[in-house]
Amino acid sequence: MNQTILALSLLAAMPLLAADAASGPALPQKLVPNWAQLPADWNFGECTGVEVDADDNVWVFNRGPHPVIQFDKTGKMLNAWKEVPVTSAHGLGIGPDGNIWLIDVKGHAVMKFNKAGRLLMMITNAGKQPGNNDTPYAFNEPTGIAFSPNGDFYVSDGYVNSRVVKFNKDGEYIRHWGSKGQGDGQFNLVHDVVLDQQGHVYVADRTNERIQIFDGSGKFLNKWTHAGAPWGLAYSAKESALYMSDGKNNRVVKLNLNGEILGTLGSFGKTPGRLDFAHHIAVDSEGSIYVVEIKNWRVQKFAK
Repeated sequence: MNQTILALSLLAAMPLLAADAASGPALPQKLVPNWAQLPADWNFGECTGVEVDADDNVWVFNRGPHPVIQFDKTGKMLNAWKEVPVTSAHGLGIGPDGNIWLIDVKGHAVMKFNKAGRLLMMITNAGKQPGNNDTPYAFNEPTGIAFSPNGDFYVSDGYVNSRVVKFNKDGEYIRHWGSKGQGDGQFNLVHDVVLDQQGHVYVADRTNERIQIFDGSGKFLNKWTHAGAPWGLAYSAKESALYMSDGKNNRVVKLNLNGEILGTLGSFGKTPGRLDFAHHIAVDSEGSIYVVEIKNWRVQKFAK
C-alpha cells in the first residue's frame, strides 16, 4: 500500500469531531501527570463518576475492585470503601450536607451514604427490579443526580426510562417529567443532570446530542444543540459556567449560561492528556477539571 493511501486509511479510522458540533478556543487547563496516587497493586476499572466535595477532595466511582475512592486535590488517596453494594457503577453526587450519593445503573438504584461508606438511604424496587417511566420510587437504568441547596434532588433516569425525577431531601417523590422522543421535553438516553444557582435544570440528552434546560417544575425553557454529545455535566458557580464531557467527540466543552462555547479541551487517544469515552466531569474551586473515562480506565486532572 502506498504511503498516501495508508495515511488516508488511518485518517478515516480515527474518531472525528461530529460535523455539527461547534468548537472554540483551547481551555487553559493542562494535564497534571500521574495525578491519582493509587497503591502499587491497585487499579481502577471503568471510571464512570467523579465529584468534588466542599474541601476540594475528589471522589471517583469506578467498576474496579475498589468502587469508591477519595483523593485530595494533590492526588493522594484518602479513603477507599471496602463494601459497596452496587451492581454497576455510574453517576456519583455529593449533597449539600456532604453525603455521597451513588447511582447503580444496572441495579436500578439511587443510594445515599455518609463519607465513611455507611448506607443511609436506598431508593429502588424490591430485588432491584426496574420500574417504568411512571414509577415514583423505582428506576430503569438511572444515570446521574443533582441537588438544590435545600437538599431536594433530581435523578436522570436514564438508559431505558426517559425522564427526570424530583425528590425532596427525605427521599419523598415530588414529580417527574419526560418521555422517549426527540421533541422539546423528550429525551433519548437521559445521561446526566445539573442545576445552576437560579435553579434551572440542565439535562444531558445524550443520544439526541443536546442539552435541554427546564425550571424546577419541569417546564421546558431552552435547548442547546451545537455543543456535541453531552455525557457528563458540571456547574461552576464561581464562573457561572457549565462544563460538559462530550464522550462521542472525546473532549471537554465549557459553555456560558447562554449556551456560547467558551473553550474546549482534549481529543481522542490512549496516552495521558487524551480521552476515550469521557464519561463524567467535575470542577473544583480552583478551576481544575477532573475527567473520568470508560475506555481508558482512569481519572485525569487538568489544572490552570
